[in-house]
Amino acid sequence: MLTSQRKQLILEKLEAEGQVQSTALSLHFAVSEDTIRRDLRELAAEGRLQRVHGGALPASSATVPFAERKSVKMDAKKNVARKGAELISAGQVVIVDGGTTTSELIAFLPPDLQITVVTHSPSIALALVEHPVIEVILIGGRLYKHSIVTVGAAAIEGIENIHADLFFMGVTGIHPEAGLTTGDFEEACIKRAFSGRAAETIVLASPEKINAASSFVIGNLTLANTLVVEDDTDESWIAAVEEKGVTIVKTSG
Repeated sequence: MLTSQRKQLILEKLEAEGQVQSTALSLHFAVSEDTIRRDLRELAAEGRLQRVHGGALPASSATVPFAERKSVKMDAKKNVARKGAELISAGQVVIVDGGTTTSELIAFLPPDLQITVVTHSPSIALALVEHPVIEVILIGGRLYKHSIVTVGAAAIEGIENIHADLFFMGVTGIHPEAGLTTGDFEEACIKRAFSGRAAETIVLASPEKINAASSFVIGNLTLANTLVVEDDTDESWIAAVEEKGVTIVKTSG
């Protein structure tokens, strides 16, 4: 079998099963584990999968630059964002992470909703200017241009002074075993810090993030209290998430 054929079959197996193990692949293709590891390494370099200890997971498509992400699964993002907005109550302090899905959340906030929004996303802060009764607190720091959010020591210091009711966390990967992941180390640190200052962490789980993984771990799946998913999300995946003690909210629920 040609290397290219084997790689394609690995990708097909990964899509079908949600994860692959190096040992099992070496037995399946009757090649050495070194050969399989090389295949996985090369596929990872092409952005086709995310290597993890002992194998690989699907790579998230949500790690591309912000401008490109705005066109990925937009209908699904709007659906989970609309449902997420319904989880907010008047008078709450709500942390809104940066990201294209959380940006959609802002569009569904009722014009008379009186809350305080804390964010490290300048674009989200600007989008809330037209909401007359929403108080906005913008966390400062170094601007990470890829995601258009602030990061660094100054951001962490600002976060430490918050007690919030809800945190809408942006992620690029959600996997029952690999947990919540993102594409940047500093962003992962900021997300953990925000989660630690909120009574409840909510993830708006659009399809491109589900059962995928990125390079940097935010935390175990249980760092999130609630995942908002579309109605047609795979039931076996939902069951695996609920086994971890995480609440699933469907868009029509």
